[in-house]
Amino acid sequence: MTAKTDRYTEAVGRRKTATARVRILPSKSSSMTVNGREANEYFPLATMVKTAYAPIQTLGVAFNVSVKIHGGGHKAQAEAVRMGLARAISELEPERRKDLKVRGFLKRDPRAKERKKFGLKAARRAPQWSKR
Repeated sequence: MTAKTDRYTEAVGRRKTATARVRILPSKSSSMTVNGREANEYFPLATMVKTAYAPIQTLGVAFNVSVKIHGGGHKAQAEAVRMGLARAISELEPERRKDLKVRGFLKRDPRAKERKKFGLKAARRAPQWSKR
C-alpha cells in the first residue's frame, strides 16, 4: 500500500445544535469549501464568512479547508466552523495553540436554547394572568 503524503488533519467544532467536521491541508493560499460550496456562497452574510475564517486570518497562515456541516442556523454554523478550524490548526501546529486560546477560538460556547416547561407558554414565559 502507498501512504498518502498530503494527509489532512480533521477536527470537530460545535455551537448550539450545529456540528462542523473540518479538514485542513497546508497550502500556499487559503480556500474554504462548506458542504461542497465556496464559503462566500454558502454563508449569507460577509460577517459570517469573516467569523469562519477568523483563526486563519489572526494567525496569518494558509490552508485548504473542507467542511461538512449540519444542524443549527447560519451564525451557529459559522461559529462551529471557527471552532473546528481552530482545533485542527492547534492539532497540526501545537505551538500556535496559545494564540488561538487567548482569542477564545478553542472554548466551546455552552449557551443553547432552554427547553419549554409544562404549564408555561415558553421556557419561562407564564400564561397571561387575569384577575377576573
